[in-house]
Amino acid sequence: MRKKDRKWFLRRVKQAIYDFGMIKDGDRVVVGFSGGKDSVCLLYSLYLLRRFLPVKYDLAAVFIKIGWPMDLSVLEKFCRSLNIPFYVVETEIAKIVFEDRADGNPCAICAHLRKGALHGKVLELGFNKVALGHHLDDVIETFFMSMIYTGQIRVFSPFTFLDRTGLTMIRPLVYLPAEEVVSFVQFEQLPFIANPCPANGFTKREVMKELITDLVKRFPDLKARFLTSLQNFDQRNLWPIKKA
Repeated sequence: MRKKDRKWFLRRVKQAIYDFGMIKDGDRVVVGFSGGKDSVCLLYSLYLLRRFLPVKYDLAAVFIKIGWPMDLSVLEKFCRSLNIPFYVVETEIAKIVFEDRADGNPCAICAHLRKGALHGKVLELGFNKVALGHHLDDVIETFFMSMIYTGQIRVFSPFTFLDRTGLTMIRPLVYLPAEEVVSFVQFEQLPFIANPCPANGFTKREVMKELITDLVKRFPDLKARFLTSLQNFDQRNLWPIKKA
């Protein structure tokens, strides 16, 4: 990635923010900071864009520690270098998921508990928006997972207001494929940590990653075409709802 490509990357993030009105003047935004490439990329992008966006917003990072022993010093140092507050929430989610409620679908339970812990901390801090590092590949994977495993056509939204908490969830990286995120992290030499979860790499989402990789080999424009199809969606091109 060259410097001009860095500008292109940030333009795509900024475009998503503009298109969906993700950040308003005076917003207080917490990045759900797992320490992986995606969340590190998101935090740094929002940090850089604060110089160029016409709105002013506060920024903080929250790490949900689910119970695995982890060295977070590299993440603390990174946030300190950007003058971004870094908070760690201690939980026993790993014990709950892998011991107390051990079953064949740990990811769903883990995601639900992590979301609850994250939202609780965001409310405690008095912030109003939660930014997550989901990118275009995550959107595509969710589409295929929903269709194949549940028989539904659905994806997550770039911008979601949560009635129960009053928080708004935003995903500023949705226009960017995974390979661009990785390239940005490498070019900027951003620090990140590995996911210690024993289920990592053995999930239904991993199966979808492999499926999409195979499809992209056959259809190189798949990701761009998928994004275009979302932007040009027409309900009339689907079946009508069945009559009762």
